[in-house]
Amino acid sequence: MPRVKTGVVRRRRHKKILKLAKGFYSGRRKHFRKAKEQLERSMYHSFRDRKQTKRAFRKLWIIRINAASRLNGMNYSTFINGLHKSGIELDRKILADMAMNDAAAFTAVAEASKAALSK
Repeated sequence: MPRVKTGVVRRRRHKKILKLAKGFYSGRRKHFRKAKEQLERSMYHSFRDRKQTKRAFRKLWIIRINAASRLNGMNYSTFINGLHKSGIELDRKILADMAMNDAAAFTAVAEASKAALSK
């Protein structure tokens, strides 16, 4: 019985890897082994950084909300506590956008937060 050669299967697998490695520098896009190693690294970083991006944005939103709430005479944690007590369910992304682009609306929300705390 003749042996089975991997010609088509191997070529298909190599082409798939090399297609994903398009845009890499030098041998990392041309040589299969180097491309495969670099792809493994790249995929790991992209998976990890999708999570880190979410963390970084939340951090930025909190900084912006804190700055705007201090302009309204309270700090971030007091402001958020007042929001929870008043039953206002706005997420940090929306609050940060209001703080940057619509100061009057943010002030109204801050006043509602203060009112809930003083009860």
